[in-house]
Amino acid sequence: MSMAVVGMVAGMALGFAGYFGGFGAFLLVAALGAIGFVAGRFMEGDLDPGDFFRSRERGDRRR
Repeated sequence: MSMAVVGMVAGMALGFAGYFGGFGAFLLVAALGAIGFVAGRFMEGDLDPGDFFRSRERGDRRR
């Protein structure tokens, strides 16, 4: 499935949630979609859990 089709399906789901369930349902569907997206990226191996917890370093000093 192409990314355009995935984006269209996600947009339609958000649209239906917003129309039938109101703004709260829209936010819930958007949040769950984002969580599902990140979980899918983990399952495919595109992301590592350490990517979120690694500290940023500038030069030799830590802030």
